[in-house]
Amino acid sequence: MSHTLLALLGFICWTLALLVLMEAIRSKLVLTGEVEANGFNPENSNLSPFMQRLARAHANCLEGLPVFGGLMVVAILAGKSSVTDPLAYALLAARILQSTIHLASTSSTAVRHLATIT
Repeated sequence: MSHTLLALLGFICWTLALLVLMEAIRSKLVLTGEVEANGFNPENSNLSPFMQRLARAHANCLEGLPVFGGLMVVAILAGKSSVTDPLAYALLAARILQSTIHLASTSSTAVRHLATIT
C-alpha cells in the first residue's frame, strides 16, 4: 500500500475520530438531560467553547478532504503516487496538528501558529 493511500486513510480516520468524539459528548449531554435531543445546531454555538472548536475542527477536515483527498485519489488511480508519497504523511501530520491546536486554544499565539503550518 502506498504512502499516499495510507495518509488518505489516516485523514479519513482522523475526520471520523473528531466526529465520534463530538457525537460521544453530544450523547452524554442528551443522556444527562443537559441538552434536548433536538437542541443541537451544526456549529455547536449553544454549547461550550470546546464543543464549538470541535465542530470547527471537524468542519475543517471535511472542507479539506475533497481537495486533498481527491488529489491523492487521482495520483493513486493514475499510478503516480510516487509524486505524492514524499509529502503524504506531512499532509496528514499537518492536518492532525492543526486540528489539535484548534481544539486546545483560540488564543492569538495558537492562531498565528496555525496560519504558519496550514
